[in-house]
This record gives sequence, structure tokens and C-alpha cells, in this order.
Amino acid sequence: MGRLTGKTALITGGTTGIGLATARLFLQEGARVAIVGVDPERVASAAHMLGAGAIALCADVASKTAMEGVAARLKAEFGTLDVVFANAGIAQPMPFSDVDDGHIERQFDVNFKGVVYTIQAALPLLNNPASVVLTSTTMIDQGVAGMSVYAATKAAVRSLARTLSAELAPRGVRVNAISPGLIDTPIYGKLGLPAQAVQEWAGQLMAKVPAGRFGQAEEVARAVLFMASDDSLYMMGENLLFDGGMATV
Repeated sequence: MGRLTGKTALITGGTTGIGLATARLFLQEGARVAIVGVDPERVASAAHMLGAGAIALCADVASKTAMEGVAARLKAEFGTLDVVFANAGIAQPMPFSDVDDGHIERQFDVNFKGVVYTIQAALPLLNNPASVVLTSTTMIDQGVAGMSVYAATKAAVRSLARTLSAELAPRGVRVNAISPGLIDTPIYGKLGLPAQAVQEWAGQLMAKVPAGRFGQAEEVARAVLFMASDDSLYMMGENLLFDGGMATV
């Protein structure tokens, strides 16, 4: 029997990288899984890879209405939810001197509002007990030049894990955050930077990682599985650094 046998799970940002790896693992562990992505082609591709055991939905987490639609679909398909992995996020490196309204708004819309809207929409479906896992970043513990707004959005997410734990604990909902470091995912191809610039930047960051390598999405997925399952029932409001020692060693 898998660690999530009989459970239902929602994963946002589930079409690539950490989200997709987690969806695969959850399915292997017996869960029924719904993933959400914003790009129709990636949603279709992920649906094909995951197979019949998963539901793949196209929605923008930054839209409250869209996430309410997702919740309505899941109520019809699953009835209730045991796990929410609010993982969707974007990163847009930029020197602080160049930061403008659009840069701030888009990252806060997806990275922070998207988490709020996801949890709000899912809340009526959450069982007692249930687990909510939020994706933050190691950059909230170690400053990285050019990532000021991104890190601020993720610090807000980490704060939510604490405050929502206090608010939702009486109804049996645990909320925790995971803060990945340098993970080998497609996000680096979505930074809006030339490939050479991305490689140089990644190389500079790699020098700060005691483990001496990028982490793998599948490794993060195993940590999320722990946080989602009954193995972590006594864990609430915590932030799990998963960064090869980048912020602590």
C-alpha cells in the first residue's frame, strides 16, 4: 500500500519540474491527482505523461475566478481533497534599480496571490485531516542579487505557512513550506535571459552550494511526499530547506 493510497491531491504548477515530478510520485503512492498549469500545450503534454490516473487542468493561479473553477471541477471529480501542493511560481531576475510596477505585480500575482487563491478555493474541499504544502525558496534565507522581488514574494509565502497553520489547525489542516535551492528544472529556461547569461548565473550560484550540484526535481518530490503524508502529522508551520546546504553550511 502506498503512502497516499485513497488520498486526493491538487498540485499547481504541475506540468513541469518539481510539480510534475511530485504528481508522478503521488500517483505511484496511490493518490488521485489533479494538476494545474497555465500553458495549454504543457498541460496536454503532462496529461499524456501522467496517464489516466490524473486530471490536468488549464488555469491561471493568479485568477481567483479560475481557481474557483478548478475547485468546482475537483468537487465533481474527487468530492474532497487531502493534499494541496501550491507550487506554481515564476522568477524574473532584474537589478533592483530597474524594478517597475509590472515586474512587481506579475510576480506577486502568481507567487503570492496564486497561493492565496489556490488555498481559498480548495478550503471547502479539504478533509480533516489534510496537508497543504507551499513552495518557497532558499533565497528567503540567503540573499541573491537580482532576485529581490522574487525572494520577497516567497518570503510572503513562507509567512503564510505560519499564519495559516494557526488559523486552520482547529479544522485539522496542516500547512508547511518547502524551500528548494538550485534544482534542475525548466524554470531556468523561463527566466527571460539569454542562455549564456543563465549558464553564467547558475555557475556563480553553484559555487555557493556545499553539495556541489543541482538538486533533482524527484528529490524535492520525495520531500513533498513526506510533508503531504501522515509521516509528518506532527509538523506544522515549518519551512523545510532543501538546498544542498546553500543557506546553512
